[in-house]
Amino acid sequence: LRIRSDQITAFEEAALRRFEDEMVEHAKNFAPPICEVIGDEQLRVALRAAITRAGNYGFTLRGPIRLFIEMMFLCGSAFDTDPQYPAVGNTLRDSGDQMQRAQQIHEGYLDYLDKVSGPGATNVHKALKDLLIHAKEPDSYSSNDLAARMLQEMNRIFPQKAAYVGETNLKTLISEGLAAARTYGFSDARAQALIVVLKYAFGHGCTDDPLYPWILRILNDEKIVNSTARAARLEKKAITWLEHVVARNERRST
Repeated sequence: LRIRSDQITAFEEAALRRFEDEMVEHAKNFAPPICEVIGDEQLRVALRAAITRAGNYGFTLRGPIRLFIEMMFLCGSAFDTDPQYPAVGNTLRDSGDQMQRAQQIHEGYLDYLDKVSGPGATNVHKALKDLLIHAKEPDSYSSNDLAARMLQEMNRIFPQKAAYVGETNLKTLISEGLAAARTYGFSDARAQALIVVLKYAFGHGCTDDPLYPWILRILNDEKIVNSTARAARLEKKAITWLEHVVARNERRST
């Protein structure tokens, strides 16, 4: 029996498709709010990107790839380079066996769930509610003390995560967020704060994350006439997204 190379490729593609289908169902159970918002087609885009990214770190087995996907939903698609989670990135870039590295990441993942998410993700749900309230407040930011104010708000809105990430890493994230905001022409302090908050909540790569395509779509929308209107549209969409997730969490808790 001879199997041609094109047949092998077909077998590999079929196996990958089955695994992708399996991960679609897993994702819907693991992160239902995100999956509901983005839909199946965009979910597959995110999953394919995660599988490719996992492969770049030598994660080729089912277990490590599934863990990588779960980390994507938990911390954002660019969690491997996020200053909020440097230990994960260091482990991924290590040269050790993929199963050993996956086990190390899994242990850190469980520690994060225990210290940050809380039972039934109660801390996350409360943080999202507080973030929604904060987003709706007609608050004024000052450019003079914006970085310090953002650090204060991070600790207030999600203290468990702020304590876990640590002040040094949070300051790195804030600096990155403010720099990114300026590249989008956001000169207003509130608009700059919005980018920082999005990175804190959805991961530092949220401005180009297939899990949150609405962020990039708004940032690149040439029909929006100026940066002020762009920031306002982004803030409005973020509030709508938070309202959906908070309402869903409240329905599930009753």
